[in-house]
Amino acid sequence: MRFIGKKDKLLDKIYQVVKSTKIKDGVFCDFFAGTASVGNFFKQKGFKIISSDLLFFSYVLQEAYIKNNTQPKFTKLLKNIGYDKENKLFLTPLEKVIKHLNNLAGKKGFIYRNYTEEETKELSVPRKYFTPKNGMKIDAIRSQIEKWKKDKKITNREYFILLACLIESVPFYANISGVYAAFLKEYDPRALKDFKLRPIKINKSNKKHTVYNKNSMDLIKKLDVDILYIDPPYNNRQYASNYHLLETIAKYDNPVIKGVSGVRNYDNQKSEFCNEISALTSLDKIAELAKYKYLILSYNSEGIMSQKKIINTLKKYGDVELKEVDYRRFRSNSNGEAKHKKNIKEQIYLLIRK
Repeated sequence: MRFIGKKDKLLDKIYQVVKSTKIKDGVFCDFFAGTASVGNFFKQKGFKIISSDLLFFSYVLQEAYIKNNTQPKFTKLLKNIGYDKENKLFLTPLEKVIKHLNNLAGKKGFIYRNYTEEETKELSVPRKYFTPKNGMKIDAIRSQIEKWKKDKKITNREYFILLACLIESVPFYANISGVYAAFLKEYDPRALKDFKLRPIKINKSNKKHTVYNKNSMDLIKKLDVDILYIDPPYNNRQYASNYHLLETIAKYDNPVIKGVSGVRNYDNQKSEFCNEISALTSLDKIAELAKYKYLILSYNSEGIMSQKKIINTLKKYGDVELKEVDYRRFRSNSNGEAKHKKNIKEQIYLLIRK
């Protein structure tokens, strides 16, 4: 998934910092989970994971990738849809369910009515997030998943896995440059392709992992971990508005929307780290009140908290080390003179607790 600040290309660098702590299979807390990629990586490395994020679509990904440890069987569902024996030797249960969902006829639901140009043509700027056909396909799949849950045809775990498949598939067909704060005026070639749901990869684990859909700041005093990993927003752009459409697809709650982009209300999902003063205050609060052996902060040389202020904040609670890595700028983050810069510095701070 395309996601601001996603750490897939930096996971090995972060892992090297974790390895320097000599902790091999302790408790790793992903404080701002996002796409759950960091927590999933360290789950595969043998750590027990605790993760949290205020956004519900992130919680869906955490449930599927972090909390879930086994492949879904869909025992009850497959008997109901007649796929329990079909291609038994070649398709996994998840792949069978995905095949069934991909064969559904389109449905004119909330996504079609509000995020395709066909049903928003009365607006001054018709919304072109999806082609009408793909909007209807997303509605059909999302509605069916919800109905299966309501009818108790799938377990809670299977529900989150299917939602994760949908959330991970949507960006491959969304008519955007990177985030959902705006759509493109003309269709990108990928947006014109017929929508296909894709199965996610599930990693096994013998540990019990814990995930939360909360403001992580409310969990600080409850934490007692070996590694506390923090990857907050770097600028004043709120993630909730940038990814409002994924949030709506995940919740499918027919929200009141407004503006050219059809954004949902996100007043209760704003991050303290999108303002320099409150960001530094929050960082200080985390470093002081949470229980951990090591705190790792991923940040950015262009972030609203300066390197000097970050170090001054963290060093009150122990020794601080800094590793900087050249990193290519996230595409939709480029504007003005900044667009001429090809690389920025990704900063990895390590706080060794006193």
